[in-house]
Amino acid sequence: MNDDRATALDRMRYTKNTSSSRLALLAILFDVLFFVSIYKSDVGSYYYTILIGASIIYNLVFLLAAFLASEGVKNYKTSFSWLLIVLGAVQLIRIFIIPMNARTSAVNGIQVMSDFQFWRTVLYLSLSAICLFLSAAVNLRKSRALTAHLKTLEEAQI
Repeated sequence: MNDDRATALDRMRYTKNTSSSRLALLAILFDVLFFVSIYKSDVGSYYYTILIGASIIYNLVFLLAAFLASEGVKNYKTSFSWLLIVLGAVQLIRIFIIPMNARTSAVNGIQVMSDFQFWRTVLYLSLSAICLFLSAAVNLRKSRALTAHLKTLEEAQI
């Protein structure tokens, strides 16, 4: 192993994984933009259903879980990568729930969600999912490299 690589790996023992953490926080930002885009709409009684209530509760759970994961990946914990992957998959699934349904629905002859708003919400959810997947991938790569490096350090001491 060259000296630069060894130095970079050794530095990981003392620094935080900020790239993974920042990607997870960026995913939260995109989810908030989605949240605002959906819930600022007021088209009759469409948004006063149990589905919207469940979506609001899920958004709160998502925000908490993604923030917890962003803190966990700072310390190179791989278990939080799996949480980020699950959250990213659910973000993609959410595209087919409210945005798809609202785009094809009308209340009193008024389309609930315009095409522009639909594509914007799809973009926000997709970008959120991409950030979560990237955060998980970066953390998995870095944490595995750090674990292998620590193992070689332990073997060198024995």
